[in-house]
Amino acid sequence: MIISQTKQKDLEKKGYRFAGKNIHAANKICHWTRKSIVDEGTCYKEQFYGIKSHRCLQMSPAIAYCQHKCLFCWRDTDITKTSWDSDDYDDPKTIIEDCIENQKKLLCGFFGNENANPEKLEECVKPNNAALSLAGEPLLYPEINQLIEEFHKQNFTTFLVSNGENPDKIEALGKHEPTQLYISLDAPNKEIYKKVCKPQVSNGWEKLQESLELLSTIDTRKVLRITSVKDLNMIHTEEYAKIIEKADVDYVEIKAYMFVGDSRNRLQWENMPKTVDIQEFAQSIAEKTSMDIIDEVEKSRVLLLGEKKPGKYNN
Repeated sequence: MIISQTKQKDLEKKGYRFAGKNIHAANKICHWTRKSIVDEGTCYKEQFYGIKSHRCLQMSPAIAYCQHKCLFCWRDTDITKTSWDSDDYDDPKTIIEDCIENQKKLLCGFFGNENANPEKLEECVKPNNAALSLAGEPLLYPEINQLIEEFHKQNFTTFLVSNGENPDKIEALGKHEPTQLYISLDAPNKEIYKKVCKPQVSNGWEKLQESLELLSTIDTRKVLRITSVKDLNMIHTEEYAKIIEKADVDYVEIKAYMFVGDSRNRLQWENMPKTVDIQEFAQSIAEKTSMDIIDEVEKSRVLLLGEKKPGKYNN
């Protein structure tokens, strides 16, 4: 078994529900999905890109696999493995079917909530956007291309978040490109990358640069995401700017680290940037690039850099 029974139970207590029989894929209801159903707010992605929070399926096909053990990660990195070490894995259809069923069961309590929006209540059990970002590195799942293709066949949009450590998998996406591809850029240089991302591979920074170079060959919306940790990686904005200008991306999300989950065992409350901190950091980067700050969701402490506002996806 990829994840021990003890760790599996611990993750289930935290709200994870596994899909398939091999315990490597799972989904979890996002905080903003719950909030949206009762009209108490939505994820910043709804404002930026039009993704409906109440219809978003937050999942991962590779819960236990990642080449990083980032200090800011709210996941349990003790279970993390750097490469797929099993020939046993579930097929894309099974994973999607089980995740959708999990979603229905996890949200069933809202049907007795008098504050739930009736229209959203009807739609929330029919997700149509897959956020492949729950935990781990999704590109390590052996059938990631087929998974993306199957989601699209079922009329999902797909937002895939990658650490950039698998340039070969990015190059191999081909016609299986997600609707939106994120690459995490959490350091301006190799030294800070090693300190913040805690790579478990020897050439992580070089692999990330290779992935960034490949973005010019990807025909989908591309976004760099900077998770900003005070007193750790919110420095050397000129180096971030050089990387951003070199990469062929549409947008850059600059988001504050939040002191939640397992990251509380590695960082301090003081590492969470205040609104003014994240605004000043984003402005400093924007001034050194050809991009401007084009949107902001202050409650989530996230700013969007780009040349123009993104069009909304129809979901």
